[in-house]
Amino acid sequence: MYDEALAERVRPLLADQPEVTEKRMFGGLAFLVAGHMGVAVSGQGGLMVRVLPERTAEHLAEPGAAPMEMRGREMRGWLRVDAAVLDDDDELAHWVELGTACARSLPPQA
Repeated sequence: MYDEALAERVRPLLADQPEVTEKRMFGGLAFLVAGHMGVAVSGQGGLMVRVLPERTAEHLAEPGAAPMEMRGREMRGWLRVDAAVLDDDDELAHWVELGTACARSLPPQA
């Protein structure tokens, strides 16, 4: 089960953005922009964040960021951000903006 309190803090950050939907995925709650997942409140804690693959290393240098792994494989263009870092509202807003901006840069899904 994902952290509902964290999801409640993410929702207002996306309330005024168009084409944002929520979907339960991977044991968490994903926030999609025009059909692309930008961020997700993870069932394992913290936040999954979509980033431009070529900027992954840059974002890994930020506090609390780690490579996203699924089934033992690193997912290029995705990071996991530790829940402790997200206690700070500015940090949460930073990561949500980063993920949704990346998703918004992709072509709309049909």
